[in-house]
Amino acid sequence: MRRADAEMTAGRRRPGWAAITLPSMSPAASTPAYRRLSVEERRAQLLDAALTLFAHRAPEEVSLDDVAEAAGVSRPLVYRYFPGGKQQLYEAALRSAAEALRTCFDEPREGPLLPRLARALDRYLAFVDGHDAGFTALLQGGSVVETSRTSAIVDGVRRAAAEHILRHLQVSEAGPRLRMTVRMWITAVEAASLIWLDEDKQPPVTELRDWLVEQFVAVLAVTANRDEQTAAVVGRLLTPADG
Repeated sequence: MRRADAEMTAGRRRPGWAAITLPSMSPAASTPAYRRLSVEERRAQLLDAALTLFAHRAPEEVSLDDVAEAAGVSRPLVYRYFPGGKQQLYEAALRSAAEALRTCFDEPREGPLLPRLARALDRYLAFVDGHDAGFTALLQGGSVVETSRTSAIVDGVRRAAAEHILRHLQVSEAGPRLRMTVRMWITAVEAASLIWLDEDKQPPVTELRDWLVEQFVAVLAVTANRDEQTAAVVGRLLTPADG
């Protein structure tokens, strides 16, 4: 019996069980404290914990132990999902935020331009509002850990947004002035979103959206005075329906 007991004890200590906290066996404990998650759920849980930490602390100040504690799991479990360590986890966390932001400006190209842009900004600002930790980590953390991969992740979001906007403007080959104008406006949207979070999400999000749309029209108008391509875009797309 001693050998059998030893084998059962050893079986309970296999690596796959290391992260499990066994529930109390007292009569009052009616439900277990631990629920086994699917691979996708566990990965999402770890990424969410990492994004929250990276949003409020420099990545070099966040350890895998911190991520494990925030997610309520063991350090070996974090390594199981991210064997490359903290850098792999950090890059994966950035990608999860970036992928959501990439699609925000993917609005059907139907109807007046400015309502389309407003709907795209609604999605963008909804992400900022609901995922402020991930948004902050994406835009501020990317400049802290300087690698070619993290820089590419952050820049990829900006380039994807610029391409969507140029398609809304019906421009296949943008000249340098128009392209610069669009990219400058995207940078302004990012900065305004970060300041909005710092200001306790004031002004109201709908007012912020309308303000950003008006700024887009303003920067296009300024560039149109210097660039024939932008002037043609403004004349073609800004209809009376756009106000």
